[in-house]
Amino acid sequence: MRSSIGFLIIFSCFSAVANAYCSPNVVTPPEISRATKLPNKIYQWRDHPVRYQVAYPTDSSVPSKGSAVLVHGLFVNSDHWRYSLKGLAEAGYTAYALDLLGSGYSAKPSPSCPKSRELVCGELRRFGDGGKEEGIKRNVILGTMNGGSRVVAEVDLKHPCHSPYNFYTWSEQVADFTRDIVMPQQKIMMQQDNKKQDYRVTLVANSIGSITSFQSVLDHPDYFNGVFVVNPNFRELHSSEVPLPKLTMPVVRSIQSLLRSRGKGLFDFLAKPNTVKKILSEPYYVREAIDDELVDVLLTPLLTPGASEVVFDTLSYSAGPLPEQQLREESFPKDKVPVWILYGDKDPWTPAARVEKMGELESVERVIRLANVGHCPHDEAPQMVNPLLIEFMERVRRHG
Repeated sequence: MRSSIGFLIIFSCFSAVANAYCSPNVVTPPEISRATKLPNKIYQWRDHPVRYQVAYPTDSSVPSKGSAVLVHGLFVNSDHWRYSLKGLAEAGYTAYALDLLGSGYSAKPSPSCPKSRELVCGELRRFGDGGKEEGIKRNVILGTMNGGSRVVAEVDLKHPCHSPYNFYTWSEQVADFTRDIVMPQQKIMMQQDNKKQDYRVTLVANSIGSITSFQSVLDHPDYFNGVFVVNPNFRELHSSEVPLPKLTMPVVRSIQSLLRSRGKGLFDFLAKPNTVKKILSEPYYVREAIDDELVDVLLTPLLTPGASEVVFDTLSYSAGPLPEQQLREESFPKDKVPVWILYGDKDPWTPAARVEKMGELESVERVIRLANVGHCPHDEAPQMVNPLLIEFMERVRRHG
């Protein structure tokens, strides 16, 4: 899920307490996920444990048709894919969902920890000393909320706090997980099929997970055969998205700093199940989907050690790549990695006209409007999303 300015005010009410000893802030997840009824597994990524779940095809007598990696959005975790994991498994696919670093039951090292930053930070290798890329994209064409286009002179790609919590870190995590866990397992499961094998993997993403996924494709186009997006994220607090950034960004940064230093008490007051239900009623148009199970699996990991610091740090990330910029890159493998984009027409955070405009990009094959759902259609109305997801999986399987 993505943030609005209102979401910023509520969820950035955490304190950024310095961890002098650089604790990785690791919490053991429950043995079985309450939301998915699947075992919680651990992937050791660059000395940091990452929680993931895997749903195998329901009919174990038939080889898996293929694999998908599900990438969650902001402040949620792999349990948010509770219905997608099940739907893919029932259709004969193997589905993986992982907690991005800093989310769910994955490690949450302090953003200021030098050791962790050196191990995991994607920006450090890309833009740091000896990096091959500049930290700014110039003359970038982006969309507008009414479906128009605009040219942004400069898009800042680097986290203003030099934090490891950025899209380049998460995209490397997704790519490494695909290489180390998913692809080897897929090769084993598909050995029974005598047809030509394609071991590439499909990415399924919600909200800011779409930006992570697009970056993974740009960096490792040979790993993936398609991206299925459920409500993209345009990051309205990005310095290229706010109006009059030279005037507004100093104000935004002042609010972020104030909440970082003084917001702990307010967060503790708000971090209650009933309050979280009210917060979720903004992005969720289908209120019935906000059940006790959802609230529990989203709130509990946010109360673990290190989570507060990560939350505020993420909300301070007013930079990084943007979806239209990524999809316009010449290196995006549009002929080999098709993109479908779904969106709920009641989403208060994602302008419908801007999403529809993305359908004009060569890299986007389809844009599909979903009626009477909000920012999380995969959880609000899985009966609408799962058939389209299966259709996409079949499409990349046939034409891969």
